[in-house]
Amino acid sequence: MYRRSAAAAALLAAALTLTACGSPDAGKADAEAAKPKPPAASPVPDPADAPAAPSAGPSAKPTGPVLPDAKLTPKTGSFKANEKQYLSGRVPEKTDPAAVLQTGQETCQRVERTAKRDKDAAAAAIISGEVTGAKDAITHLCPEQKPVLAAAEKGFGDGPRTSPAPGTYRALTQSTTCTWEAKAQDGSVLASGPETPPNPGDRTTATIPSGATQFTSTGCYAWIPA
Repeated sequence: MYRRSAAAAALLAAALTLTACGSPDAGKADAEAAKPKPPAASPVPDPADAPAAPSAGPSAKPTGPVLPDAKLTPKTGSFKANEKQYLSGRVPEKTDPAAVLQTGQETCQRVERTAKRDKDAAAAAIISGEVTGAKDAITHLCPEQKPVLAAAEKGFGDGPRTSPAPGTYRALTQSTTCTWEAKAQDGSVLASGPETPPNPGDRTTATIPSGATQFTSTGCYAWIPA
């Protein structure tokens, strides 16, 4: 009797082991463990020392039904004229206008905080998309930041760019790995740089000559006119 019980227990243990090994969940877990882990993200300058994904809200007005201007009223108090201009056509139905206004105010606060330390960094945050919805927020809610917006609108981000405007630009990063190249339509290189890496703290400059049809940069973050 004891031998039969021991044998039965052994068979049961073996069956459970085989079931666990063959279960989809176990196989999935093994596969997940075997997957190579993605490399850590490259450090990207965050001028505001804030999370890389800001809660600045959408950059465009909603495409669905929105509250008419006559219904843009807070639960208590009233909106100022500039606040109503910002909210016009921007508040989805069944959404508290005050919450949408707060989104724009947070955008202004981030731009203002960054610009107080470094206006170039504030422009870079707008160009790179770290701060979204900046144009409407600045226009209506914090117009004193229009110089930062103007600089950002004249700039462009890292990567390839077609039909670049000729002129001298400076990179909005202190990285010593920033490189750039300007090409003609036939693919010939008209200019490239930097010839020597900048000193720590210096920023790379690039001169795009007339006739360049493509400008490509790597590790430069963003550019604005010098």
